[in-house]
Amino acid sequence: MEKLKVGILGGTGMVGQRFISLLDNHPWFEVVTIAASARSAGKRYEDAVGGRWKIDVPMPEAVKDIIVSNVNEVEKVAAGVDFVFSAVDMSKDEIKAIEEAYAKTETPVVSNNSAHRWTPDVPMVVPEINPQHFDVIEFQKKRLGTTRGFIAVKPNCSIQAYAPALNAWKEFEPYEVVATTYQAISGAGKTFEDWPEMVGNIIPYIGGEEEKSEKEPLRLWGEIKDGVIVPATEPVITCQCVRVPVLNGHTAAVFVKFRKKPTKEQLIEKLVNFSGLPQELSLPSAPEHYIQYLEEDNRPQVTEDVNFGGGMGVSIGRLREDTVYDYKFIGLAHNTLRGAAGGAVLCAELLKAQGYITKK
Repeated sequence: MEKLKVGILGGTGMVGQRFISLLDNHPWFEVVTIAASARSAGKRYEDAVGGRWKIDVPMPEAVKDIIVSNVNEVEKVAAGVDFVFSAVDMSKDEIKAIEEAYAKTETPVVSNNSAHRWTPDVPMVVPEINPQHFDVIEFQKKRLGTTRGFIAVKPNCSIQAYAPALNAWKEFEPYEVVATTYQAISGAGKTFEDWPEMVGNIIPYIGGEEEKSEKEPLRLWGEIKDGVIVPATEPVITCQCVRVPVLNGHTAAVFVKFRKKPTKEQLIEKLVNFSGLPQELSLPSAPEHYIQYLEEDNRPQVTEDVNFGGGMGVSIGRLREDTVYDYKFIGLAHNTLRGAAGGAVLCAELLKAQGYITKK
């Protein structure tokens, strides 16, 4: 099979680097273009990144000599690729404009950015949870005036540790949720070298994160009406988001009320048997098991469990009855794999499998 040609917008940053490492030897996709800001443009990729390679695997040989393009030269970058991944570091308005500009060159954009997560006809998808939202792309294309260009996004990294469990439990009608997330520093694009003040520290604030954590799951559970996605109204979620001294892995402590109160055994059975379209289609990045349940009292732990399913799975533990809510549990997901670049790669794989992304 001839591989699809991929461009990475914002390829020098941490998420861009993660895209590049994930796509090394990918069976379907090949990185042929890396675009970044004007200050990196014209340099070899290895030189443009310099000492700022932040991923725990070496830079792939295949990309080192790629000459970085200027991300703002939209027509030029789009001409050589079948689709792009977007991880640009700009203001929200600039991201919206540039992603739309790429889509209008008939180049599908699969974005890790938050700018388009609330654009009503842009699907925001976790492939195991709401793949049907890709149906809204046809309406988006009409608005953009395109035949194959569109934008699709993945949701925030913080919700990956608890939204999948709530989704698995839908039939029991969760209606009220309290979640506190303990978020890794790589979520801010940092390592401990960049951010020494995080060592041995906790910061009880991450800008914009609580609103995303409360609202984005409802958009995942929404439905398409009149060509736009209308978010669900339940469960009502309230969140606090805390930055903790961990490199990779967002942990969530969650309390849930159900309309139809299940047994603990029923809840665990729903978690371990939960599977989605990526598993059915055996997509290259899909974990064989999306959710694992850990019986030990001291799990999930970042050091033990963050790489479950190649960092694409979700680990749940400590599920027990609560005195105020019905149940409480702890969830863990890898924030830059499932939560960022890996989640976007899985979206692109599903879009290709469904015929939305093809060769130009």
